Amino acid sequence: MARGILELVREAGARKTLFLPHAIKAMARPTPLLMRSEVEAVVKDGEVIEDYPEDARGHSCLLLHAPRGRPVHVVCSPKAEYLAIITAYVPEPASWSPDFRQRKR
Repeated sequence: MARGILELVREAGARKTLFLPHAIKAMARPTPLLMRSEVEAVVKDGEVIEDYPEDARGHSCLLLHAPRGRPVHVVCSPKAEYLAIITAYVPEPASWSPDFRQRKR
């Protein structure tokens, strides 16, 4: 049986996490500033809300978790040696369902 994306994400994250430039830029926005620890909490305890098996960057997914009481989305891609954090952000309520699990159309 094939392992699921969440299992692959957690295994890769336990080895090493690499924050790509876009993720660093997104996390450094002053409002809302995201801490590395928040992103790591999403990887460790979050849930997959979107799966992108055909992503050009490799199989990736969108995770959701609410460390420190606010929702955080993390797009990441597990690699053999590390977990690539593609981007991380606090989702805009106007663009997401009230539980931040589904995009508004």
